[in-house]
Amino acid sequence: QVQLVESGGGLVQPGGSLRLSCAASGLTFSRYKMGWFRQAPGKEREFVATINWNDGNTNYADSVKGRFPISRDNSKNMVYLQMNSLKPEDTAVYYCGTGISGTYYWGQGTQVTVSS
Repeated sequence: QVQLVESGGGLVQPGGSLRLSCAASGLTFSRYKMGWFRQAPGKEREFVATINWNDGNTNYADSVKGRFPISRDNSKNMVYLQMNSLKPEDTAVYYCGTGISGTYYWGQGTQVTVSS
């Protein structure tokens, strides 16, 4: 079955950086668009970024554009989110996800806390 496992979260000061990783298994990874989403306490899950499977085209939420480049390594079944210039409002649980045949799959999430 499809399994997504995020890692790389933690506590970081404002202005700092983190790199999130997502390891995928149980799917032909190179054929699916992958995305990162986040959910802050008391808020709904929101879109952060996606990356296409074939041409590598990316799409970003306005709130992270220019700060959080998304990338993927199809040879390793990995997708990454490089988080730069972090702000307190970036604090959330970050999830990677992908849609396959009408079903959206999520990982368990990784906590990112931005605080001084």
